[in-house]
Amino acid sequence: MKLTKTALMGILTVVLFSTATACGPTDSETQPTPLPNLEFTTQTEKMTVKVDTLYTGFQNPWGMTWLADGRMLVTERKGEILIFKEDKYTGEKVTGLPAIYASGQAGLLDITTHPNHAQNGWIYISYAKPVGNGGATTIARFKLSGNAIADFEELIVTTPAWNGGTHYGSRIVFDRENYLYFSNGERGSQNNAQDLKNSHGKIHRIHDDGKIPADNPFINTPGAVSSIWTYGNRNPQGLYFDLESNRLWEVEHGPRGGDELNLLEKGKNYGWPVITYGINYNGTPITDITEKEGMEQPVKYWTPSIATCGMTMVTSDRYPAWKGNILVAALAGTHIARVEMNGINASGEEKLFPGIGRVRQVSQSPDGYIYAVMEGPGLLIKLLPAA
Repeated sequence: MKLTKTALMGILTVVLFSTATACGPTDSETQPTPLPNLEFTTQTEKMTVKVDTLYTGFQNPWGMTWLADGRMLVTERKGEILIFKEDKYTGEKVTGLPAIYASGQAGLLDITTHPNHAQNGWIYISYAKPVGNGGATTIARFKLSGNAIADFEELIVTTPAWNGGTHYGSRIVFDRENYLYFSNGERGSQNNAQDLKNSHGKIHRIHDDGKIPADNPFINTPGAVSSIWTYGNRNPQGLYFDLESNRLWEVEHGPRGGDELNLLEKGKNYGWPVITYGINYNGTPITDITEKEGMEQPVKYWTPSIATCGMTMVTSDRYPAWKGNILVAALAGTHIARVEMNGINASGEEKLFPGIGRVRQVSQSPDGYIYAVMEGPGLLIKLLPAA
């Protein structure tokens, strides 16, 4: 197959210069592999996919979403939202963003639209709000008037604020009933994840206007943060709600090994740091157990770590051999992991485009195409199935 000159140069750029700051010490130590072979065979049928590079000017792209008018928005962690139209950067950015605490992994993170965006115009962001000498993961929503933010509303601010940019999460998804779920990392302080009195190392659930649902699992637990949905989650940078099957999926960074794919269920404990398949970055053990009663096992885990980040599920007919698979962005792995699913069980895995770059997020557009953003330097790519 043939690549466009733009696509080839974009991939070569990633392979030669993919050395961006990592989400953990092992990420920056992993070097990209050679230029990938872009022809793949799945277990079901052969499918050739062309990588089309749409943009090469990002620094640290993080999230992406599509508006009802067809425009695409992509966040930069430093505090920018770039506007694309018909797969081309318009040269324009959203104006009027709130102040952002940009430090390490903290900054402007995910972005998504309300399920009824075409009717109500709401756009949601997760970001680190400056609080004291640090930051706090915050969910807000706004509308656009042209390219300017209008009707800005801060919905929820996590506690306590944290000095430093370690393990912020943070993704946003909606379920069938328009409840909003967002992920929040444990800030590199392991015990936060098991403490219901703080917001960190948890998945949270709120109404689309920021109110707390009356049936949240810990709303009547004395001292507990009422928005908590699950806990024991280390650094969850991937979140996806499968509307067809009514399931909430998550991927999170382990330390040195132990990245996890989890099926999240109300009120459950996912174990960090009491149980893990990973070890400390210096090689010392974190715990001597990988299982414990009352704590959930991952559907799949990666050892060594691939540094899991954003995720999506392929529901589009444009990729028939991948339909129903979960795609996971791999930072240190510099690839997209295609996880074959049999119901709630992972039945196989393929590394797509090894060496292509530090993949931060992978998303499916409303018209069924797969897009991904990468760091180092930053690319926006689109996967085009060959005719």
